[in-house]
Amino acid sequence: MKQLITVLFAGLISFSINAQAKIEFKETTIDYGTIDKGANGVRVFEFTNTGDEPLIISKVSSSCGCTIPKKPEDPILPGKTGQIEVKYDTNRVNPIRKTITVISNAETPTVALKIKGLVVDPSKVNVMEKKDTSVMEK
Repeated sequence: MKQLITVLFAGLISFSINAQAKIEFKETTIDYGTIDKGANGVRVFEFTNTGDEPLIISKVSSSCGCTIPKKPEDPILPGKTGQIEVKYDTNRVNPIRKTITVISNAETPTVALKIKGLVVDPSKVNVMEKKDTSVMEK
């Protein structure tokens, strides 16, 4: 009888070790491309829980204050999809190279997501661009 209980206990432990949430992102990098200052800076990372346990995202953080990530509040059930929304402050004119760190109960507990691109101010004229008219013509 003790052997039967020991075998059942060992089986339950091995089952619980194998049962795990798995997070699979559609893409881990979003390229904003070249966007204008003040443009919509919201982008979405989509993911699926490909495991067999509910996925709980405990923390989502950014590498700077100019990027605000928003995580799902509820657990993502096996086979279901979820989203992590990222909002970049497009009033900052410069290249975008930021990392968003996702921490969860998944088999791979930490995942790094990246955003990249370039924010330009269309009201500023680049001195390297060719002018349509010459100053001498005026």
